[in-house]
Amino acid sequence: MSKVEVSLPDRIDSEIRRLVEQGEFVNQDQAVEELLSMGMSAYDTTTESQEPDQNLFSQAVEDQQDPAARTDTGDDYSF
Repeated sequence: MSKVEVSLPDRIDSEIRRLVEQGEFVNQDQAVEELLSMGMSAYDTTTESQEPDQNLFSQAVEDQQDPAARTDTGDDYSF
């Protein structure tokens, strides 16, 4: 198991200690490990697709309209 040193704001440290004192966790190490694991699971950390979606860019370009290809006659301008 890796060892990591983390600096936490006082309010987070107090919350973790409170959870341990209330019996939610056996000790502070377990609390930090489980809370970090829960936070990581909130994100999609799978490594299936590390490349940006190529279709995202091409779709954005396709969605843009060329002003020269517009079909209106321009007669509806008001001054």
